[in-house]
Amino acid sequence: MFRKLFRKEISQSEDTKSTVPSGLWIKCNECKSLLFKGELEKNLMVCPKCGFHFPLSAKDRLFYLFDDGVYEELDAELEPKDVLGFSDIKPYTERISSAQRKTGLKDAVVNAKGKIEGIESFVSCFDFKFMGGSMGSVVGEKITRNIERAADEGKPFICISSSGGARMQEGIISLMQMAKTSAALARLEERGVPYISVLTHPTMGGVSASFAFLGDVIIAEPGALIGFAGPRVIEQTIKQKLPKGFQRAEFLLEHGLIDMVVERENLKSVIGQLLKTFTSKVSSA
Repeated sequence: MFRKLFRKEISQSEDTKSTVPSGLWIKCNECKSLLFKGELEKNLMVCPKCGFHFPLSAKDRLFYLFDDGVYEELDAELEPKDVLGFSDIKPYTERISSAQRKTGLKDAVVNAKGKIEGIESFVSCFDFKFMGGSMGSVVGEKITRNIERAADEGKPFICISSSGGARMQEGIISLMQMAKTSAALARLEERGVPYISVLTHPTMGGVSASFAFLGDVIIAEPGALIGFAGPRVIEQTIKQKLPKGFQRAEFLLEHGLIDMVVERENLKSVIGQLLKTFTSKVSSA
């Protein structure tokens, strides 16, 4: 069953690629153990020795989250445009095309509708492989559309984030998405519709500074790096050594910034229980 779930091979670091034969074995980024790919897939791409959570594609996450892996993809036709004519080392149009070939997606977020533990929900899920999950105009538009659908239909909204932040190639247009998505969530709250935010590794920058931290319940995967600026940038700015585990999910939980840290194997059941609790309260109100 889980072999079907994880259809695409998770990309490894250059160090891993040079030392581990492709196909059968994968090197854990945390404990450096060599892991048999088949067993790792059965364990939902979580290292059985140290618990390191390998990244997943958006569609693999959705397949696992929805009942029987069945969902309807929404807004799949939307794709980014180079409205600013941005060009650094490589033109933005080339970066878009390269990411689309690599992932099979039009942009960094997949919108979906389906049932989770029997409760129909709208989900927006990031794919970090698409330009580091960066948020541009299409990402903001897709998330906003899903929030508005949830508000109109009175069905829960879930966002699974994995992003380096705003997409610099779209400049101020990218930054506008922070306000746009946050305003849509304000309307969702006014209608009493629940929003669950799931933070995976990494959730940074403009994404963390907007919708990712506006959930009624904020869940993180173990070990996920979560924050605005990265730890190295902060250390260089304040000229101080940061505490051990700073900006990791467990550190944020300890300091009251998130509500829970949930292992991947338990994520669906926890979200399902939250949805049942939310919907039962709404129906009894």
